[in-house]
Amino acid sequence: MKRSALLLGLCCLSFSHLAQADRERVQGGRYSYQSLSANAHLDFEINIGKFLFFRVGDGSYPAVSSTVNTVDFEVQPSFSLSAGSNQSVNWGGALPGAGVSSGTNILPVEVRSNAGQVSIRATASSALSNGADTLPLSGIVVTSSDSALPAPPIPDMGDGPSVNVMGTQFLNLVTVRQADWTFSYTGDTSVPAGVYTGQITFTASTP
Repeated sequence: MKRSALLLGLCCLSFSHLAQADRERVQGGRYSYQSLSANAHLDFEINIGKFLFFRVGDGSYPAVSSTVNTVDFEVQPSFSLSAGSNQSVNWGGALPGAGVSSGTNILPVEVRSNAGQVSIRATASSALSNGADTLPLSGIVVTSSDSALPAPPIPDMGDGPSVNVMGTQFLNLVTVRQADWTFSYTGDTSVPAGVYTGQITFTASTP
């Protein structure tokens, strides 16, 4: 299964000052020992731009990467056989079992933002396909090592439900989170043999 590693946005920090000249003139009195004072006010404005950084897979903040990692699963049939060669086996007609082993199925995830609540959703544009044969993408389950950075459910098609990332500072307005997402295949294994491929896009967004 191919998936997108999305990197959304870069930090934009700008400083601007709006200075409105303020002048005051004070004229002294008739005696030289009298002190004088004059005031001049200056207003400042600092504009800190919003940013959002999201990574699933290879990369590190703040670099932007176009690398798309691949999560792969191996489904192998399992037979109950007697030890030794040329041994007879009574077959009841049932299909053999199948075990699922994984290759690269743990990927790092990172979210950074100063734009308020961050939510993540998964989008599927097509099912896992092998020619005319297909498997539903919802058979892939993702779990996170940190409940504050949860993984969204994977839909069979279109946009899945979103999950919220817990902020780290300033009443949930600033988020700096990292976690590992573990991908597992729990779908039907009684399907025609072949290599089934597809892609999921994970999207992080803010208000």
